[in-house]
Amino acid sequence: VTIRPIRPEDEPLMIQFHERLSDRSVYMRYFQPLKLSQRTAHERLTRICFIDYDREMALVAEHPEPGTNRKEILAATRMSKLHGTNVAELTLIVKDEFQHLGLGTELMKRLIEIGRAEKLGKLVANILIENREMQFVCRKLGFQLQDVHDKYVRAELAL
Repeated sequence: VTIRPIRPEDEPLMIQFHERLSDRSVYMRYFQPLKLSQRTAHERLTRICFIDYDREMALVAEHPEPGTNRKEILAATRMSKLHGTNVAELTLIVKDEFQHLGLGTELMKRLIEIGRAEKLGKLVANILIENREMQFVCRKLGFQLQDVHDKYVRAELAL
């Protein structure tokens, strides 16, 4: 597996990535069901794949598909600085068959390193109450979790 920043030419790979996500994974990441056509719209993917490095960082984990050797994205994570603050918000989504293998944890570790290098004060993530897996990853990485709503918890990590 190679972990690297997302690139503009990743748009077709991101379409394939979204085609293989379960409804549960989509809901856990976006807090609502989103149609494939919404997630793979060119306008949306352009914003995702062309990042402004002063405001955000997005990493993908990729590897060659078995049998074809074509590149395949397994997971994507993003750190977006919140305007006017020294805080950034993290998001993560991992393809279903690659969950529970440590990939999400590794991607989050990389974003934490980047946040520290950028001299950010805090990283935050909003996580659905039922997303126990993401809560576990955040706790393991030192985030403090707080119930802030009956639907989600807020994970915070002081850097």
